[in-house]
Amino acid sequence: MGNDLKTTLTLATAQETRTVDLYSQEGLGLVSRLWLKLYTQYKLTHDVTWMGRPIIQLPEDIIMMQELIWKVRPDVIIECGIAHGGSMLFYASLLELMGKGRVIGIDIEIRPHNKIAIESHPMVNRVEMLEGSSTSQKTFNSVKEMVKGDKSVMVVLDSNHSKDNVARELELYSELVSPGSYLVAMDGAQAFVWDIPDGKHEWKDDNPLIAIEEFIENNPKFRIDSSYERLRVTASPKGFLRKLTREEMAETLKS
Repeated sequence: MGNDLKTTLTLATAQETRTVDLYSQEGLGLVSRLWLKLYTQYKLTHDVTWMGRPIIQLPEDIIMMQELIWKVRPDVIIECGIAHGGSMLFYASLLELMGKGRVIGIDIEIRPHNKIAIESHPMVNRVEMLEGSSTSQKTFNSVKEMVKGDKSVMVVLDSNHSKDNVARELELYSELVSPGSYLVAMDGAQAFVWDIPDGKHEWKDDNPLIAIEEFIENNPKFRIDSSYERLRVTASPKGFLRKLTREEMAETLKS
């Protein structure tokens, strides 16, 4: 028999006062969004490491990426944005367990201490690094040449999170994603945290989420896979983009 006691949550902001049933879907959504704001305000992702390297990702997103990589089993993962190398080495460690694949990491500046740490890491054999702007044609052409023999290609965008930069990355790297694989655009949740104490007002109108929504509207080859948002707390809303197979595209064109 269920508990008849009702627990409510009241949130008061400058705009409104809102009360919801804590255990309702509305309550779940509200708490998830608030937790995301707290995660960001207190920089909790900066306390998370993978095999010794800072990963700067939400634990929920780390689990979802593990599921995705295990499902797709890519030959290569292209990651725009290296930072400390934690995410790149996380992907590499999963590929190592699967016995195949490599990660190509791109960054406009690979800092010497990070490069040294990555090059001395046990997973370095599954990693290649390329220094340059991810949105430059020269860098893109180099990456395209590097993956031309790979059948299954996945792309993760986690570099500069401005709308224009993400839009350009989506335009470029969507071409390299193999049918049935994924293009993951990180940190669209920047749109939801501009109003925290340490947030920036410009994030409200300059964030990856806007670029993602515009990309999806104009690219019928890709669909948002919301199953990777089921843990509710994510830094990448609408960010898991699946490229349709040729058969799926043919069916789409028929309908």
